[in-house]
Amino acid sequence: MPYRFATERRDYSDYASGRVFYGLPGFPALPVRLAGEMFARALAFRAAQSLYSPCTVYDPCCGGAYHLATLGYLHWSDIDAIIGSDVDEEALSLAQRNLDLLTPAGIERRIAEIAQMSAAYGKPSHAEAQASAEVLRKQLLGLVEEHTVHCELFRADATDGQALQTKLRGRPVDIVLTDVPYGRRSGWQVPPTAPASSLTPAGRMLEALLSVISPSTVIAVVADKQQSLAHPAYRRLGRFQLGDRHVVWLAAQEYVIMNK
Repeated sequence: MPYRFATERRDYSDYASGRVFYGLPGFPALPVRLAGEMFARALAFRAAQSLYSPCTVYDPCCGGAYHLATLGYLHWSDIDAIIGSDVDEEALSLAQRNLDLLTPAGIERRIAEIAQMSAAYGKPSHAEAQASAEVLRKQLLGLVEEHTVHCELFRADATDGQALQTKLRGRPVDIVLTDVPYGRRSGWQVPPTAPASSLTPAGRMLEALLSVISPSTVIAVVADKQQSLAHPAYRRLGRFQLGDRHVVWLAAQEYVIMNK
């Protein structure tokens, strides 16, 4: 079994995409359990370096940020900040709504929206969403007493290192966790003005990330099996395959960071 940390088959129905968390066609939702495993292993690799939580999580291909929002709920104590970026404005709009659910004001707005839909249409799915929203509100009110999780979004091409560097403004990134585009519902949007490269889009993203990470940053990437997630500037910390997906954990070679 590939899971080492998310070994329990929990009921994640309250966190389902499209119930309380927002979802739209064309924006795939990374499974909650898989996102949790990716994050937990990244934490374990950091702990092996005597680096501990809470940490800053960054996704350069955040899409609708569904997985980032669910990580916020399920791993709150280990997260200090969530930063997401994407080249797609529609994706960022959806991401903002999902990350707003990590605030009391945002969850209250969502509860009001669901109540309106329930009053107008009275579908069983709306009643289920109302019940889940109340569960999340109660959970969130307990979490914010511990600390707040800072959330931020910006628009940038994930393969443009200069753009990432400009937007992040030197802020440390502890964990990069991303589900890169693949399949029929999502794809890389490489600008036509981008310089020619022998690297795949995923490789170009890894190249770009070198401008914003440190030797202690752990990078967790999931992709389809057709995309190579290898890059000479990185060493592989771990990997596993799950159906049509493969997941790798990487860290930059220290000599690359020291000479960037």
